[in-house]
Amino acid sequence: MILLTFRGEDCSRLGVKTAWGIVDVKAAAGALGVTGFPTDPDGFFAQGLAYRPALDDFVTEALKSADGAAWLLDEAALQFGPCVPNPGKILCVGLNYRQHAAESGMALPETPVLFSKFNNALAAPGETVPIPADAAQCDYEAELVVVLGKRARDVAEAEALESVLGYCNGNDLSARDLQFRTGQWLLGKTPDKFLPLGPYLLTANEAGDPQDMPVRCWLNGDLRQDSSTADMIFSVAEVISYASRYMTLEAGDIILTGTPQGVILGREPKVWLQPGDEVTVEVGPLGRLTNVMGRGTGQ
Repeated sequence: MILLTFRGEDCSRLGVKTAWGIVDVKAAAGALGVTGFPTDPDGFFAQGLAYRPALDDFVTEALKSADGAAWLLDEAALQFGPCVPNPGKILCVGLNYRQHAAESGMALPETPVLFSKFNNALAAPGETVPIPADAAQCDYEAELVVVLGKRARDVAEAEALESVLGYCNGNDLSARDLQFRTGQWLLGKTPDKFLPLGPYLLTANEAGDPQDMPVRCWLNGDLRQDSSTADMIFSVAEVISYASRYMTLEAGDIILTGTPQGVILGREPKVWLQPGDEVTVEVGPLGRLTNVMGRGTGQ
């Protein structure tokens, strides 16, 4: 199942991508008189795996009466939102690809390097990302993002993937000069809109092996990152298991699993992102996430 969110007149709405168009879940449920599962994004992602089968069955049945339905929408006419619009936690893993650690001149970590972003960093596909006025070294980072579907606390690695609702593209944009201003990375990682997410969330039962997905990033059409999740130092299952030893992960939390080699930080010469630059991220079968950099306030 392919999930997304889009902007409604007064709220974020949950959609399901099908061969016939985008099912507006709330509108379809209302028109067909169906109840029993959340139809808004926040309600659904807070339950995740508990309601995925019900949503899947509902969409299958709804499409049998979809001819001309007002709740079956043209994707091209929609304004997308971040595919998970309000995650409870945004957890990130640094230096999680062998070749990226090498290009950064850093030793391979012995345990996952965890840090966070905040929800102000979320951005939708196609949304302009403002470069902070005092940031001169902005960089892209194509990443596989994991979306939790149920609570995970002290889970074994062998069972960790059972807590995953699905996967999406993420761009862990980073202002390197702010990131390395101190020993804490937060300032350079969570400026406004520095985490484009989407366009789709592909559920785990259809996504395939998360350790066998190509990871690519283009800057203005030039392929900059071209790797695979197979190069991860710590697998998705290892990261979930490790983090869950120390914090309770909840349905709707997201985990950015690291970026491969090819970031600007590892290139010579270093030509940092500028207003007008277009960045596209593509991980496996998750679609393409494109955003344009813009000027922040004060520029």
